[in-house]
Amino acid sequence: MCNLYTMTATVDEIRRVFGDFAGDRTNLPPFDEIYPGRPAPVLRREGAGLRLETMTWGFPGPAAAKGRPVTNIRNLDSPFWRSALTNVERRCIVPVTRFCEWTAEADPATKRKRKLWFGLQPDEIEEEPLFAFAGLWRPGEGGPYMAFLTCAANAVVGAVHPRAMPVMLRPDDALAWLDRPRESACALAQPFADADMRMIDTA
Repeated sequence: MCNLYTMTATVDEIRRVFGDFAGDRTNLPPFDEIYPGRPAPVLRREGAGLRLETMTWGFPGPAAAKGRPVTNIRNLDSPFWRSALTNVERRCIVPVTRFCEWTAEADPATKRKRKLWFGLQPDEIEEEPLFAFAGLWRPGEGGPYMAFLTCAANAVVGAVHPRAMPVMLRPDDALAWLDRPRESACALAQPFADADMRMIDTA
């Protein structure tokens, strides 16, 4: 389960990767540590275009979750998610520069689990290329909320967290996630290519 990520790209970088958008076009502050319950930038469809807005990470939870916010979406056949997955207006993409998983064992020196970060391999433009998580959003009394999909882990992430990883999208797939019919969109919930990822140990 992913419960920490960063989004440090500029508005210009978001526009370069995902295309132009409406909404707040002023430059964003760096989101160095986004935890559940915190605000995060999200792109969603508005007509034929995109809108950038800030949403709280974590859907208000169903009774089965004892009211706890739901941050990760694994069971795409669950009735709780079915209507949102079918309704393209409830899909969103969550811009990300890297995400974190903690080591299973504590560090012998510090007695604490270490953060290990995952992102894309550097390219000719960016040291930390921008990508997106496949997400769902909903309006609420406290503002809009979002959560994102997870899938089986690939080898890179699975070496640390074998159970699951976020559904990572390239720019073309991100737009397909927003627009395709449910079954075709859900088919994008696949482990990301190992060769295109890297693990960053900041310890």
